[in-house]
Amino acid sequence: MSSLHPWLQFDPEAIVSGLARALREAIHNRLSRKGAVVAVSGGIDSSVCAALSLKAFGKDNVYALLLPEKDSSSGTTSLGEQVCKHLDIPYGITDVTPTLEAIGCYKWRDDAIRSVFPEYDDGWKCKIVIASNLLESDRFNYFKLVVESPEGVRHEKRLSLKPYLQIVAATNFKQRIRKTLEYFHADRLNYAVIGTPNRLEYDQGFFVKNGDGAADFKPIAHLYKTQVYQLAEFLGIPEEIRPRPPSTDTCRLFWPEGKPAT
Repeated sequence: MSSLHPWLQFDPEAIVSGLARALREAIHNRLSRKGAVVAVSGGIDSSVCAALSLKAFGKDNVYALLLPEKDSSSGTTSLGEQVCKHLDIPYGITDVTPTLEAIGCYKWRDDAIRSVFPEYDDGWKCKIVIASNLLESDRFNYFKLVVESPEGVRHEKRLSLKPYLQIVAATNFKQRIRKTLEYFHADRLNYAVIGTPNRLEYDQGFFVKNGDGAADFKPIAHLYKTQVYQLAEFLGIPEEIRPRPPSTDTCRLFWPEGKPAT
């Protein structure tokens, strides 16, 4: 931690204690709820929020949700379960694929992708990337759609506005359906919903409106990612979780050349 800028260093024990008090004050006194629901993805932000909720309310008043769907990374559910078992908190797993299929999430997305790549089908992977970077180039950024066939052959094309907006809109269904389930369980248990965005996500709005950005309390919204890593180490988050790259876990992803856009 000594390599971090002094402004980003803090006393993690004091921060955890203060956040636990803030959670109790907000949820018990202001919201009149008795505990917390946290959607756990197996990533560092949600793991830290689950651990903070445990510190604040104890394991009998925390409920974790694992909400995979057919495009989720293969290790997401197992890592999420690992976090819950490590923290010894109760959790439930709900596959949201049938709900997303029923409201047309995959169809709307795939129709937009096929308007660019007609051959796109089940088993293919996809990613939207930013084709250039203003910090490194004098050109404007633009989006590319990159797809990969089951045989590993990649194709890419510049993405026009209409299919881009439709892909993003369809993908946002996933976060909003997940949030609906979080609030169902929060109402069922008389708990509050804990949000997991860190400072940059919160400041820049880098989350889905009324999706993962919706919550009753966001305990790490004032912390930079490097500070979240410090808390994860202090809270004893498993080693397998701490180095994981950020992901919304909404696409059958691979990492082509370029900067991830979503």
